[in-house]
Amino acid sequence: MKIAILSPFYPYRGGIAQFSAMLYQTLAEENEVKAFSFSRLYPKILFPGKTQYVNENDGSMMIPSERILDSINPFSWQKTEQSIERFQPDILIVAHWMSFFAPAYGYIAGRLKNKTKIITLLHNAIPHEPRFFDKAFSKLLFERTHGFVVLSDTVKNDILSLYPQAKYILKPHPLYMHFGERLETTAARKQLGIDPEKKTLLFFGFIRDYKGLDLLIEAMSALDESYQLVIAGESYGPFDNYRKQIDVSPAKQRITVLNRYIDDHEVPVLFSASDVLVVPYRSATQSGVIPIAYHFEVPVLATDTGALRETIEPAETGIICQPDAAAIAEGVKKLFDKGISLFAANIREEKANLSWDGFAQSLIAFAKELTDKKSPSQLVGRA
Repeated sequence: MKIAILSPFYPYRGGIAQFSAMLYQTLAEENEVKAFSFSRLYPKILFPGKTQYVNENDGSMMIPSERILDSINPFSWQKTEQSIERFQPDILIVAHWMSFFAPAYGYIAGRLKNKTKIITLLHNAIPHEPRFFDKAFSKLLFERTHGFVVLSDTVKNDILSLYPQAKYILKPHPLYMHFGERLETTAARKQLGIDPEKKTLLFFGFIRDYKGLDLLIEAMSALDESYQLVIAGESYGPFDNYRKQIDVSPAKQRITVLNRYIDDHEVPVLFSASDVLVVPYRSATQSGVIPIAYHFEVPVLATDTGALRETIEPAETGIICQPDAAAIAEGVKKLFDKGISLFAANIREEKANLSWDGFAQSLIAFAKELTDKKSPSQLVGRA
């Protein structure tokens, strides 16, 4: 099968580029795949971080791609559509997570929908930080899509609320496998310069208001001297309020902050040093950080929002709590009381269900159902 993927790829950084790179590599094992990427993703004025690109020391996957799509230049939209058409794919997979890109995606899908099958891979149907134009913009793409791949029940419900006739499959987020093996815990903690004996919590990823880092910092005040927290990720917005909160916290000396983009080669050190990943989000669909934790067999404490419960509870890979500081602190204690090794063992069993091969096989089966010109049923589940 000939497959085109339209998404950010290397040298863009972040979870969407990593996800698409893993999908490309898996699909390319048995299909002819071509990656189409962005010449410009976000205009600088709209990007909240320091850079959109990986640096020379990062270990990101260097997927070959045609960097052609400019998110705000309609002339490039036409060029992209024409280039994809020349490739003559059986399916075009569009990685969608933010309505800002929907006008460009919608134009391309509209021009190609009678020539190839459009499958939109939905990381989010509605952004975490919604704006008034989200639904109108997203429909520009959704109404030109033949089928959807969703990663959680929350996203499934969102797409059906916006586009009730959507044909879809639901497949959980596969594991990120490219970070390498887990390191020895004590050595990893010494490398970070943290206490090798304390129970170690990790907050990982871009820092945004909806992710509830302030709740976790507050929760540290209710945890005794045996606990320490590592905050690792670049703040998309001012970090000042978090810094003030840390400075007045009784747990100040037990909180380590790495407020910057975390290169891929640093990821094994952070997760190997940690006993628990804490995901204290106020809102969520699914989390791309949890599959990293599972890869390193690190249990998860997550708040009961979006699809986080369905990601964790069925396989008992962690604990769910309410999104407030007291509940987070109690959840952390409960995790350690039950035994970190018990949850890690459950993660080892769950990893087999979250393979990229399984994800790709389900996507291909769905694509064939679409290309057979039948009316595919709504297929939901892990299969």
